[in-house]
Amino acid sequence: MSSDTVTVDDRQLAAKHRSMWASGDYPKLAAELVAPLGQVLVEAAGISAGDRVFDVAAGTGNAAIPAAATGAAVTASDLTPELLEAGRALAAQSGVELEWQEADAHTLPFADNDFDVVMSCIGVMFAPYHQRAAAELIRVCRPGGRIVLINWTPEGHIGRLFATMKPYMPSPPPGATPPPQWGREEHVRELLGDRVTDVVAQRRTLPVTHFADGAEFRDYFKAVYGPTIAAYRNVGDDSDRAAQLDTDLARLGDELMGGPSRMEWEYLLLTAGKA
Repeated sequence: MSSDTVTVDDRQLAAKHRSMWASGDYPKLAAELVAPLGQVLVEAAGISAGDRVFDVAAGTGNAAIPAAATGAAVTASDLTPELLEAGRALAAQSGVELEWQEADAHTLPFADNDFDVVMSCIGVMFAPYHQRAAAELIRVCRPGGRIVLINWTPEGHIGRLFATMKPYMPSPPPGATPPPQWGREEHVRELLGDRVTDVVAQRRTLPVTHFADGAEFRDYFKAVYGPTIAAYRNVGDDSDRAAQLDTDLARLGDELMGGPSRMEWEYLLLTAGKA
C-alpha cells in the first residue's frame, strides 16, 4: 500500500489549489472539451433513480448533472467555489436538482458508508495526496457500493502536458504524487487495495477536434487551464523561459495531433465495488 508524507499546512495547500483552479476559465474547457466524459462515467456506474451518489472534485458537474438527471440523489463537492457556482447555473439550465458542497478530497465532510456510488471524473486525480484521497473515496462508500473513476493517463495529453510544464512549475508540496499516476491501473489498484473487489479497468480515448494545430492548443490551455496559467506565472518576467515554454507547448500540441484538427485524449475508466 502506498503512503503519503504530509508536511505542509492543509489549509494553505487547499487555498493554493483553489486559486489555481479558479484562474482562467475551466468551465469553458469543461463544456467545450470534456463534457462527454460525464455521461460515460454515469453509464459505467450504472446510476439509476434512488441511488445516493457522491461526485468528488466535481468541478462544474460534468458527471454530477447527468447523474442527477437519472433521478439519483446526487451530492457534488469541489474545492473551488467558483466551479461549484458555475455548476449550479448549469444544473438550473438542465432542470435538475442536486446538492453542491465545498469540500477537500483529502478530508470529506460526510459520514462513513454514506453513498451507493462514489465517483470522480478527472477530478480526484488532482488531489496531491493520493492515498488520503483514495481512503476517503472508500470511507464514504457503503459496503457493496460502487467506486467509479475516470482519470487521464500518464501517456495521454495531460500526462504529457504536465511532463512538459514540469521544469516551469513551482515545486510540488512534499510527498505529493503527480496527478496522471491516477491513470495507471496498477497505481489505483494499490491505492484501493483489498478494500475493494471486482476491479475493472479500461483505457479509452476522447476524440477532440477543437484545435487546428499545436499553437492553438497551447494558446487555449494558456488562457483557460489553471495549471498552465500557474506555469506561466511561475516563469514571471523571464521572457526567454516564457518563450521556451511557448515553444514546448506548441510542439507538444503538434505531437498530439492524430490527423487534421484531431486529437485522441486517453483516459482510464475504472470501476470497483467496496468490499
